[in-house]
Amino acid sequence: MVVTPSKLRENLYNLLDAVIEKGEPLEISRKGKILRIAPEQRPSRLDKIVAKKIITASDDELINTSWEGEWKPFI
Repeated sequence: MVVTPSKLRENLYNLLDAVIEKGEPLEISRKGKILRIAPEQRPSRLDKIVAKKIITASDDELINTSWEGEWKPFI
């Protein structure tokens, strides 16, 4: 994200928090030059993985289970 020094001054703490949370550098445009504020380390892509709910059952349990309560007709 590129901001002007005025926008940086207005939202300094919010912008710095965004750099920390997202791991993306903040660029400030001043007199035709770009200054960059970046976190020391980027967060790992593995840290962004969201846990999924999975079913752990044997084949027989899945086959013999009544799914009527889970099934919804497509309308």
